[in-house]
Amino acid sequence: MATTSQMAKSRKTAKFSSRKMRRCWRCGRRHGFMRDFNICRICFRELANRGELPGVKKSSW
Repeated sequence: MATTSQMAKSRKTAKFSSRKMRRCWRCGRRHGFMRDFNICRICFRELANRGELPGVKKSSW
């Protein structure tokens, strides 16, 4: 869980575009971020298992 100061720092506009920090909108996690859904891998799995993400289904082979 990210602290509020870390979240506020990531919301500021970066001096250079390569310094842009993307965070999960649910938990604030920085690593394991999926740009397509704007959430981290852990939150993605939780929401996908509950069926709350449209177009995502569990694969089986």
